[in-house]
Amino acid sequence: MNTKPLPETYAGAITELESIVRKMQSDDCDIDSLAAYTARSLQLLRMCKERLQHTDEELKKLLEAL
Repeated sequence: MNTKPLPETYAGAITELESIVRKMQSDDCDIDSLAAYTARSLQLLRMCKERLQHTDEELKKLLEAL
């Protein structure tokens, strides 16, 4: 199980996801690493989704205040 902390920012998560994709597309990608890469990607994608939903909610509140 991956215990690496999540990035502090959305941009950091995207950067890490891009890095994972490059590793998975590489000819050097170890088949034994695929499950770990996939699990980490899911963690990062969940984080990004939560951040986007939170930002959307905040923007809606701000626009309603206008």
